[in-house]
Amino acid sequence: MNIVMISPGFPLEQAYFTRALAQTGAQVIGVGDQPVQALPREAQAHLAHYEHVALADESAVLAALDGLSAYVHIDRVECLWEPYVVLAARIREHLGLPGMSVEQATWFRDKEAMKRVLDAAGIRTPRHTSASNAAEIWAAAERIGYPLIVKPIAGAGSADTYRVDSAEQLAQVQPMIGHVPLVSVEEFIDGEEFTYDTVCGRGEILFENVCWYLPRPLQQRSHEWISPVTMVLSDLADPRLADGIAMGRAVIESLGFTDGFTHMEWYRKADGEVVFGEIGARPPGARTVDLMNYATDGDLFATWAQAITTGSAPPLTNKFNCASMFKRAEGRGRITHIEGLERLLREEGEHVCVVDLLPIGAQRRDWRATLLSDGMIIYRHMDLGQTLRISDRFANELRLYAE
Repeated sequence: MNIVMISPGFPLEQAYFTRALAQTGAQVIGVGDQPVQALPREAQAHLAHYEHVALADESAVLAALDGLSAYVHIDRVECLWEPYVVLAARIREHLGLPGMSVEQATWFRDKEAMKRVLDAAGIRTPRHTSASNAAEIWAAAERIGYPLIVKPIAGAGSADTYRVDSAEQLAQVQPMIGHVPLVSVEEFIDGEEFTYDTVCGRGEILFENVCWYLPRPLQQRSHEWISPVTMVLSDLADPRLADGIAMGRAVIESLGFTDGFTHMEWYRKADGEVVFGEIGARPPGARTVDLMNYATDGDLFATWAQAITTGSAPPLTNKFNCASMFKRAEGRGRITHIEGLERLLREEGEHVCVVDLLPIGAQRRDWRATLLSDGMIIYRHMDLGQTLRISDRFANELRLYAE
């Protein structure tokens, strides 16, 4: 099987999906805008061929693959990086290949199109509309009411996303979103935020996962002092998750998704109502696939590759609650010292899977520009209460300082 992989080495974890695909026996043809020598080693070592072409130039990509397909039969096109999911669909339609169509791919990229499909299926979404200029944003705010959320139609994560509680705040936010050509204006849902992540093969859900955000991402991006946590939950039979999981399955069916990774976010309100957030036809970012691997003692990169190539994969279940915590240094400049790490590893080290903090002397990162911040800790425990206890300790006792 010859499979085209769009952007096989960027972002970095794409290289591990590329490797897993090759390890199934597939011939992986990379198409990307990095020079081949800039690809991660894992990607370089597992590509049968590489086309270096600007991914933003659709006609150039199609021309490159037209030339290649004159010599090699292409069986599939895969893309796990959100900006080019629609490009992958255009290639499929151009070459007459199976997989997600341009219309379906657009549902996963355009938050308004996505919600219209789900509204028609009877799935609870926030009240919403799109807006392309200031007048439309003000009109949408008047119809929907405050509080509301303003965010990019085709964004990922919580970048350029703002909660707006009043007309005065909306006036303050508008200059900050002026560079975004099309935004979604929607009802703010007050509740806990979770994910529903899947690997699908031939229309069947082969693996499902729920993460809990502590606190919800909008708060993580709003306050520098917070140590953001993403926690994989081991007990998917917990009744508090049942409605969210059922909604996630209904979303997958409504959007006609059949093969690959999905990453959905949803809310649970204080009264128990669950509300859809958004969904991408990709794995979760911020190293959450690593969390799933530590939670299952498995390999979700391989699970995805097997699902793509065979339509099936060995079952995986979460054995642990597994969390990532991103740390933000205090101060500005370079990391000067780290406090509390040795004590925490001495007392909690058996539960710690990864310590990946910036070293002394490294320049502190801009916490607004990257969730990864100044490094991360991954830890796990079979008991949820104990996992939360460990979270509290790392949040309060692990400190990074910069000068």
